[in-house]
Amino acid sequence: MTASSVASLTRLLDGSQADARERVRKLLAEPGLAPPVGLETDAHRHRVLGQLERLANEGLGRLGLPESADGDDDPAAALAVVQILGHGDLSLTVAFGVQFGLFAGSILGLGTGDHHERFLPGCGRFETTGCFAMTETGHGSNIRDLETVARYEPADEAFVLQTPHAAATKDYIANALFARWAVVFARLVVAGDDRGLHPFVVALRDDEGRLLPGRRIDDCGAKAGLHGVGNGRITFDAVRLPRQALLDRFGAIDAEGRYSSPFSGPGGRFAAMLVALLPGRVAVAGAAVSAAETALGIAIRYGEQRRQFGPAGRPEQPILDYLTHQRRLLPALAETYALHLAVRRAGDEALSSFEEGKTGDDRRRTDALVAAVKVAATRQAVAVAQECREACGGRGYLADMRLGAIRADVDVFTTFEGDNTVLLQLIARSLLTDIRAEFEAGARRDVVRHLARPLTVRMATAGGLRHPVGALRFQLDALRWRERHLVATLGLRVRRGIAAGQDPEDAFLAAQDNAVEAAGAHVDRVVLESFAAAVDACSDEWRPVLASLCRLHGLVRLEAAAAWLLEHHYLAPSQARRLRPAINRLCGELRPHARDLVDAFAIPDAVLGPAAMLGSS
Repeated sequence: MTASSVASLTRLLDGSQADARERVRKLLAEPGLAPPVGLETDAHRHRVLGQLERLANEGLGRLGLPESADGDDDPAAALAVVQILGHGDLSLTVAFGVQFGLFAGSILGLGTGDHHERFLPGCGRFETTGCFAMTETGHGSNIRDLETVARYEPADEAFVLQTPHAAATKDYIANALFARWAVVFARLVVAGDDRGLHPFVVALRDDEGRLLPGRRIDDCGAKAGLHGVGNGRITFDAVRLPRQALLDRFGAIDAEGRYSSPFSGPGGRFAAMLVALLPGRVAVAGAAVSAAETALGIAIRYGEQRRQFGPAGRPEQPILDYLTHQRRLLPALAETYALHLAVRRAGDEALSSFEEGKTGDDRRRTDALVAAVKVAATRQAVAVAQECREACGGRGYLADMRLGAIRADVDVFTTFEGDNTVLLQLIARSLLTDIRAEFEAGARRDVVRHLARPLTVRMATAGGLRHPVGALRFQLDALRWRERHLVATLGLRVRRGIAAGQDPEDAFLAAQDNAVEAAGAHVDRVVLESFAAAVDACSDEWRPVLASLCRLHGLVRLEAAAAWLLEHHYLAPSQARRLRPAINRLCGELRPHARDLVDAFAIPDAVLGPAAMLGSS
């Protein structure tokens, strides 16, 4: 392919945010934003602070803010910025996301006019520095039961913010070691009534950077990765906050001390607050995909240049010509393309949910989609970073190749913004809600019949797995059937538990193994469908290559699920045996396009480091 052809694929991947993405790429090409190698922790943290200021000066911090707050009112561009930053130093990516995403975004989404006017312009300029204090030492994913308390005292029109014991310490808080402000989630107590979790904007330091009375912030210490992010633990001791510190979009207190909320109960208010945080989860998924793209860009360049062995009497050959090497990297490349496109879809739906204030089933399904993409992207990034490190041999172990740092930095993505195993259970609960109607008296018979029916799917033709349209249709049908079967099985198991006298929650917890498996099947289906839909919409010269890449991803997912599909008689043994040669054949077909496919990520040479020189001639 020509350079212009690769550029056309880049435009396809960039979608509607091509300008924002290219803007960040040009910045990442600067030496001052290149990922550091061997930098001591304190120096790395100070470097990230300077880089945040640089990005803010370029206007990137205000992209997602409204025009009334000196912003560009372009949240989609703001998400794209975080994703492209993920090609570089992930410490900068995380620090940027916390300052301009979580901190500024929670003030925007959970506060009202006065908060917006007071804080948001400074947030975008990096003058009002902040962090996001939700997680507690004793409570991670179970944020509904956080224990930090904000007790309202009507006589003074003030809250008293208190950390009641050590387990309620706000923990792992990124940017806490320099931030002057924090959005803090605490239980609001008014006239003795616990009104549930509410957000407050809390001053941590004065203008000179000194801690204010009643606040204690400790360094979390050394970590496995993300050394440029200053994570801290925060406790509060009788910190008095003005009434205006409450971010009051979903719960407010007037001057007389009367509480009001647009929601009748804490459940609806809690759910509405979480909608404002959905873009942050998408940002994590997008940055993880970019990290995987970078690792593949390095490893595939290396695989094209590193030579060894070869037939007797012939020159050595590139290791990427070996089938084993192709099997290591090309299915990972196919999945990365699939996830790139799935993240775009999740981002569009998350922003729509936030902007339109979606509730009920629409919001729940958006939550599940975003969770599915986050789980898939972060798990895959960790696996890809390790595979790419090994694929580059001893060269990949050297720090300047970046693969070790990417692997260490992206590891925590699987547990922040929602632990992946917990998110899978969130997905499973959503799937159970959707299938509940099928368990009504008139429909349950059909569900049982579906589960009991032995089904061996036969290909329409003897060459079905080799036929592009037939193969993809078959893959999608198989993944859909597997998901439905597993969700229905989960529903029946929970239903039996309830019928036997179990509390519904206990019945679900007793079926967690089924729940996680069903949710994983849902993730597989959603990602492949997103890829297939994007290929259908592609009309340029890349469509045949992307179609092959999509089929490769689908075949690999079928191969991973082959034992289950055989056990449930969806695949015949003869069909299962054809999966491996079909994958091998597609790897061979895609081998000539591998370099172009990673070059289309348009990763700046300064980010790739030594790998940028591989094959540059």
